[in-house]
Amino acid sequence: MASAQRSPRDVIVDTDAEYQRLCEQHQQYEAELLKLSRSPYLNSEDLIEEIRLKKMKLHVKDEMERLAARIHNAHARHSQ
Repeated sequence: MASAQRSPRDVIVDTDAEYQRLCEQHQQYEAELLKLSRSPYLNSEDLIEEIRLKKMKLHVKDEMERLAARIHNAHARHSQ
């Protein structure tokens, strides 16, 4: 029976508190966007909020990518 191999991102989520926090924040923005998308009509304030949430979600995703790259590079340097 083959064992399931964990992705590097899974390891980071399990071991890095900052990455965990960013991941939770990203999920929160996603949930808020989903809630907005279920509305049959969005007023101008809702549209502005949707744009804000998308920008914040993207910003958090970028931070997650930077942190993951930094952790990956640090592990690569230590394993040499």
